[in-house]
Amino acid sequence: MSKHHLGEFEEIVMLTVAILYDEAYGIAIIDEMEERLGRKVSIGALQTVLRRLEKKGYLSSRFGEATKMRGGKRKRYFTLTSYGKKVLTAVKEQRVGLWNAIPKLVFNE
Repeated sequence: MSKHHLGEFEEIVMLTVAILYDEAYGIAIIDEMEERLGRKVSIGALQTVLRRLEKKGYLSSRFGEATKMRGGKRKRYFTLTSYGKKVLTAVKEQRVGLWNAIPKLVFNE
């Protein structure tokens, strides 16, 4: 998995999609990220990353039902693919390995 690189924003988006599970669509993803991380996210930046992650095979998407409340528009829901889960797990293991390699005295100062 080390040949697959995730940028910080890509990783955060994938983690948020996993957190939201069956309710991961654009605005819900933004709301969750802003609430948890306290950082603003533009819909354009999110859509770009979602398309990129889907193209890489890390995410898949499906359309929900059209509703009157949304003017007949359907929500696009995202989920992690099994490949995306493997990549995200590998990234987590790499990060944990780095944290575990830090000598204890670094944070005791």
